Order: sequence, then structure tokens, then C-alpha cells
Amino acid sequence: MMSLYPVILSGGSGSRLWPLSREHFPKPLLPLVSERTLLQETACRLDPIPGLGDAVYVCNEEHRFLVAEQVTQIGKSPATIILEPEGRNTAPALTLAALYLLQRDPEALMVVMPADHVMTEPLHFVEAVQLGCSSAANGSLVTFGIVPGTAETGYGYIRRNGELAGGHAYRVAQFVEKPDLQTAIRYLDAGDYYWNSGIFLMRADRWLEEIGVHRPDILKCCRQALAQGAQDSDFLRVYKPVFITCPSDSIDYAVMEKTDRAVVVPISAGWSDVGAWSALWQVCPRDADGNVIQGDVIVQDTHDAFLVAQHRCLATVGMENVIVVETADAVLVANKDKAQDVKEIVRRLKETDRAEHKTHRRVYRPWGTYEGIDSGPRFQVKRLSVKPGAQLSLQMHHHRAEHWVVVKGTARVTCGDSTFLLHENESTYIPIGERHRLENPGNIPLEVIEIQSGSYLGEDDIVRYEDIYNRAQEN
Repeated sequence: MMSLYPVILSGGSGSRLWPLSREHFPKPLLPLVSERTLLQETACRLDPIPGLGDAVYVCNEEHRFLVAEQVTQIGKSPATIILEPEGRNTAPALTLAALYLLQRDPEALMVVMPADHVMTEPLHFVEAVQLGCSSAANGSLVTFGIVPGTAETGYGYIRRNGELAGGHAYRVAQFVEKPDLQTAIRYLDAGDYYWNSGIFLMRADRWLEEIGVHRPDILKCCRQALAQGAQDSDFLRVYKPVFITCPSDSIDYAVMEKTDRAVVVPISAGWSDVGAWSALWQVCPRDADGNVIQGDVIVQDTHDAFLVAQHRCLATVGMENVIVVETADAVLVANKDKAQDVKEIVRRLKETDRAEHKTHRRVYRPWGTYEGIDSGPRFQVKRLSVKPGAQLSLQMHHHRAEHWVVVKGTARVTCGDSTFLLHENESTYIPIGERHRLENPGNIPLEVIEIQSGSYLGEDDIVRYEDIYNRAQEN
């Protein structure tokens, strides 16, 4: 019997969900509809299937430690986490995963899932995957079509023909682009159109055959990049000089719209790609006035709103059909009907070289987090939180000195040739140009206030000599 492996693609940025979603902390890593993040929900979605193999994750190299930590938090061990040095869309990502799995299992079946989707009825999806396995095992490329409940203009569509290809799978007659409203209404009335979910089920060897026929250039680049890559703990680093030359293309455009083996299995699973705040409002629990409320929010005469407060009290009076999202460094206020236009704000932030599109005030690192508290000419204050047993790299700065004050826990400090312990309410000074390291040898998080001073305070002023997370090679 063929083994089934989840392949989870975590490459999107989710710019329409700014300010929660940022370039360095994108939508899949956020807990938007439950206590678990979208990535974690996706990783658990097929758990009811017996004998399920370990998942293959494909993500941007920038997000590797966040992905690994979130997978560990739900008690799972990845088959591997494939790191893309630059995004090249879904077809190369799937090709890398298929090449890896074929080395491990010549009969591998893959369920290919974006990491940023929501399903409010996941068991229906599990049933659909089980129904589609026979078609995939026989060589078909299965996609899952969402039975439409409304005439949506934000999704691509799949039209089936009337011919069953086996079991519950229909042959695909046509993939169509996002329609205008009148066309979407016609599709809904016709009854043979489905929303394109971007979820697939196929044999690994069959995908490689198809991509080899339709996009041999992609297959060649991915094969070379993987062959020259290197395993690094749970991470599989593809060879960057080769992979960045790989053409960018989606699974749909590269293969599914060209192959004669495409079939579609219809599903109704409460699916959403939560591509904008308005879509998230539709899938989240709402109060009697139609409001989605998260955090410290007080409402008066407010209806059909999406309201998020992360750091302070948020109050609304006489509001309707609005989005208000408050974070530590940015606040979004928008009409819900204009939710798709949030991406234009992100574009303008990029054009003006502002940091708010890249990171939150709290920045995640493999050893913990740091958060900016205050800054000005020639100084910057941060709060560091170091996980038990974790350590920062042995490093040096050319342009800044640092003063560390321990406010909670115990720190082991290396400064030059000296190594010593600092306890609560104790401090030390790190001169410019001195090699140094901060460690947490204790069993509770280490909290440190770091005061930086100097002529340049950018994060790129760092030379790493040793690093347990293998970041020294990235200098």
C-alpha cells in the first residue's frame, strides 16, 4: 500500500493581512482562527488518516527557525524542512519535495497543501483525500475543487466535464482565471464550476514525469540544486547559486493546465484562503452584532466589524463594516469592502523603505526574541528574552558597544577571554570590537535589557564566529 505524505508549502507573505502579517513573520505563522497557527492547523489536518507519513515542509530560509519551532510545539517531527533561498512559486517548491520523497519512498503519494488556508470542517477534507487516493495511485493528478456557496470574484475556478475518471473524481475540462461578478454568477448557476483551492494529491514520480514534459527547465534546476544541497539538522538547504536561476511558475500554470491527467474531487469543508481581512471575518466567530473581537476591545453601537487589539485598549463608537487592527508599531483602519487594497499600504511602506512591512516590534530569533523599547541618535534600547538552554552567537560589532542588565534569570556572559555569570539586577559592559556571547544556562527564560550606543546600530553590524544554529556561514 502506498504511503501518504503531507507536503506543506509555506512561502506566502500575506500582505493583505498587514499589520499582523509581515515579511519576516507571515500569515502561515499567525494564530488567526484558533490557538494554533495556520501552519500548525495545516500540519494537523490529515492526522485522522492512519499510517500518515511525516510531512515535508518547504519554506523561505528566513522563516526556518519559526517553522521548525511551530512544528515542534505540536509534537511533530518533520521528514525535512526544505529551505528556499528565494521564492520561485509553487511548481519548483513541489518539485523539490517530490525529488526528496522519491529518494525516501519510490511509491510516495503527496498531499500538497498551502500552509495558510482555513477549513472549518476538516474531516470533510480528510474524506475527500481518502476518496482521491485511488485516482492518484493510478497516475492522475488530483486537485480539490471547493463547492462554491457564493459568486466569488477573488478565486480562480475549475470546470469539470461530466465524465467520472474513477471514484469521486471528475476529469478537468478547464481552469479559468478570476472572473468578474456576472461571470461568477453564471459559474455558480451552472453547477459544474468549483473554486480552485490550490490543494493537490499525486504520486511523486508522476509529478516529476509531468514537470519533466511541460517544464523540463524547472526540473533540471531543482534536481541540480537538491543534489548540491546539504542537510543541516532538520533543514535541507538547496544550493543557492543554482536554485536562484530556476524559473518561477505555479503548479497550475506549469502542469495542471497542460496535462491530460488532471481530475477534480469536489469538497465542502468550510474552506477559505483568508486572503484578506474580510475573508477572515467570514470564518471567525462573531458576536450578536456581527463583530469579530480579539483582545482588549470595547464596542458601542458597532456592527459587522473586525477588531483586533494587541497592546492597548481599543474602543469603537458608531462604526459599521470596518477593520481596525492595532499592533505595537502600527494601526490599520479600513472599510471592510476595501480589504483587498491593504496590499497597497504595504507597497507604499516598501517604497519608502520603512520597517513596518518587514518585522514587528518583537523580532523572533532561534534563541528567543528581542523587542525595541526606545531609540534615538547614537543609542537604542532592547528587551531580550532568551529561551532556557539557548545562546546567542559568539559575535562582534564594529560600530556599537552594549550594556546588559539582567532583570530575570541568570546569564552566562562571554566577553573577550572571560566567561562569568550575571544574576538579577547585575550588569556588564561589552566594548566596541570585543567578541562576546550571551547564554541562558537556567530553566526559566532569561530577560535582559540591552542598551546599545555607537555611530551605527543596524542589525547588519554583526560578525559571527560560532553559532549553534549554523548562522555563522551566513555572514
